[in-house]
Amino acid sequence: MHASVGSGHRSAANAIAQAFELMRDEQAAEGAASTQQSDVPHIPENLEVKVLDILDFGRIVFDGDKTASMFTGPTRPVYDLTWRYTFTGRLLWGGGTVWAHIMYPKFVEYVRNRPPAAIVCTHITAANVAVSARMLTGQHYPIVCVPTDYETEGLWPHLSSDLFCVATESMAETLRPRKVSEKRIRITGIPTRDDFRRTYDRAETRQRLDLPQDKRIVLALAGAYLPRPYVHFRNALDNLLPFLHTLGHSLHFVFVAGNDREYAEHLRTQCAELGISDNVTVLEYVEGMAALMAASDLVICKSGGLTVTECLCAQVPMILLGKAYGQEKANVRMLTSLGAAMHVTTWRELLDALRHVANNPDSVRAMLVNGSFLRRPNAARDIAAATLSLADAPKDESDPLYKKHFLHFYWGKKPAHVR
Repeated sequence: MHASVGSGHRSAANAIAQAFELMRDEQAAEGAASTQQSDVPHIPENLEVKVLDILDFGRIVFDGDKTASMFTGPTRPVYDLTWRYTFTGRLLWGGGTVWAHIMYPKFVEYVRNRPPAAIVCTHITAANVAVSARMLTGQHYPIVCVPTDYETEGLWPHLSSDLFCVATESMAETLRPRKVSEKRIRITGIPTRDDFRRTYDRAETRQRLDLPQDKRIVLALAGAYLPRPYVHFRNALDNLLPFLHTLGHSLHFVFVAGNDREYAEHLRTQCAELGISDNVTVLEYVEGMAALMAASDLVICKSGGLTVTECLCAQVPMILLGKAYGQEKANVRMLTSLGAAMHVTTWRELLDALRHVANNPDSVRAMLVNGSFLRRPNAARDIAAATLSLADAPKDESDPLYKKHFLHFYWGKKPAHVR
């Protein structure tokens, strides 16, 4: 389960669903003998995996993407304050049925009619509604929480979730003072599609996309799934274009516009007018993004949790572009503190960083080495395996995990990190 607020939560949910299905098919192909030797619990051949958007079950159905865009303009500092200071200190959220009573009774009926073996949640709303439904139906299915950024927000249902699968030890240190027991924390990484577990032939990928073999490839991810957050990002790239000829001796730029054909045509026109078309490739939607990332030497991107994780798994260093708020600020802090990425907020800073990279290629290699600290390409499979183990385990109906609450606030211990 996810919530369609941007693309990251959905991508993580799809990655875990893909892992379940691949593991099921692999076990079926290998046979029972090899399954008995595997660390992965047996997966029934008739296992059904569904990816659900919790917003589809709302009493009032609203567009999560448009709602998210409300927090990407002048109101972003307000969102930042809310994310940093709400339920992040000693007063915390444990779980309760309030979510279902107010907004999601349809999901309670869905669960009542189709009891799940387990629910994996990649968004806090999905997690809280899963908890509400479990309390109201009296079922005992495990709930696995998978935050998709490098910090754990305070509104996850801490005391009512069976397992938290988090990206780093730092995130685990955030959960421990919130009275989440050690057995309910697993450091798995953030889940990505199976594509990001593979290795690719860089030369073949470059040849297929007609990219030069003798230059370093700088990949700019300017896709517009949520157009509003990309306004400043794209403006910075537009301001950068007139200076790209100064970097053409060693760098070749690839701009990915995603499904926004109008923006792709704008870039092509600008490059032609500036006479830099030979040094810039403009792509629209790309099949095989993992291969393209792996064939690149540097990525310019926003600091979303899934995007930076995909870069880590593809083993490509990053320049994070733009002001970061809320969870994206946590992502920037994590990556830059480890030396796994550079962060710039304006096009002038970006140009300065690119000049530094052009003149000092070792700095990029250092980011790559440092990024390996966070790299966990098997995250989706590890989460799927942990979920299967919980689904198979016997359930103690007296466990406080299943206690019914309408609202459950509680006092935690001293926070490990102050935001």
